Amino acid sequence: MQLSEIDLTDPDAFVSGRHHEMFAVLRRDDPVHWHEEAKGPGFWAITRHADVQTVNRDNLLFSSNTDGVNLPSLDEFADGQGDMVREMMIMMDPPRHTKYRLLVNKGFTPRMIGLLEQHLRAKAGMIVDGVCERGECDFVADVAAELPLQAIAELLGIPQEDRHRIFEWSNKMVGSDDPDFGEHEGALEASAELFAYSGELAELRRNDPDDGIVTKLLAAEVDGERLSDAEFMMFFLLLTVAGNETTRNATTHGMRALIEHPDQFERLANDLDLLPTAVDEIVRWASPIHYFRRTATADTEVGGTTIRAGDKVAMWYASANRDEAAFDDPFRFDVGRSPNDHVAFGAGGPHFCLGAHLARLELRLIFGELVGRLPDIELAGDVELLRSNFVHGVKRMPVRFTPTARVGAAAA
Repeated sequence: MQLSEIDLTDPDAFVSGRHHEMFAVLRRDDPVHWHEEAKGPGFWAITRHADVQTVNRDNLLFSSNTDGVNLPSLDEFADGQGDMVREMMIMMDPPRHTKYRLLVNKGFTPRMIGLLEQHLRAKAGMIVDGVCERGECDFVADVAAELPLQAIAELLGIPQEDRHRIFEWSNKMVGSDDPDFGEHEGALEASAELFAYSGELAELRRNDPDDGIVTKLLAAEVDGERLSDAEFMMFFLLLTVAGNETTRNATTHGMRALIEHPDQFERLANDLDLLPTAVDEIVRWASPIHYFRRTATADTEVGGTTIRAGDKVAMWYASANRDEAAFDDPFRFDVGRSPNDHVAFGAGGPHFCLGAHLARLELRLIFGELVGRLPDIELAGDVELLRSNFVHGVKRMPVRFTPTARVGAAAA
């Protein structure tokens, strides 16, 4: 493959898996690569692990708030929606980002996640109970989606019966390039429905406060002012969509990797003490978010290449997590990999994933159940990937296995 053949804006390249070859060429030949856009001024593609870390950690030189974290510019949104999207915490820069992040940090500390563990452990057992007797299922909808949705419902006080509405809305919102989810119109419709739902939940918690994150957000003040409706809606959107999409996709990609690497499946099944390293290897392997974008605030250099103020800069986590200079044999799936300095949760800095503790817990719990109880699980059809160059999503993954008896949540 030549540099001239590389197109990181083509979602189909990511569905086919060609992106790994493109990234290998870029890391070798042009690791800080100027990439043209059909619509837009172009962007810098940062593909080496060390350079991704440099950009990710420097919020002064590389801004999230200036023009958003996706390659399309915020001013491309219709009817001023770009200004509303800019109110999302992930698109804020310090010191404002720091203040807002403190509002939700208490819900995601290791101590708070520890309090959730017993509840989620029982749920993980129930999820496998729900499929084990059938001998087949769609792994995405029936297994991978469930635990993240249960966790988000518990954290935000969402009624359990509503959790699948969150699943459907988030699918449509990240599927703006996928015809299965209605593309751009489907994403807009889902956003409107999610915002309306968040407004209803906010009204409920104003009238009937509890100890959950929603009540805390509604009561919180930043610089002496309560959150506006738009700010609260953006918090809710971020916590619900980011909180389930990424872990669901990591779970699915992780199960596929274990199926396709039976030696690693057997190794993990025989030694569950490997779960912590296996989880980080699954997250590295999956890279649930392909990239995040920043905007340069001043002229600077990355990897010896000059970047001008105002330039778009895309940090390709999917490439950094396969960087030969950072990982020994990076295309080898190894449940015992250590060290494993992957950047799937971000590469440090103020935007390091708020839910990393929770995601790791969920993955440990669900894979602790799966490798022991479905030892002969295998693919039963084609794996259908989301058409996106942003989210490494899986729409469907049919699997089959020898039916086993339910054990009940109490034994999980």
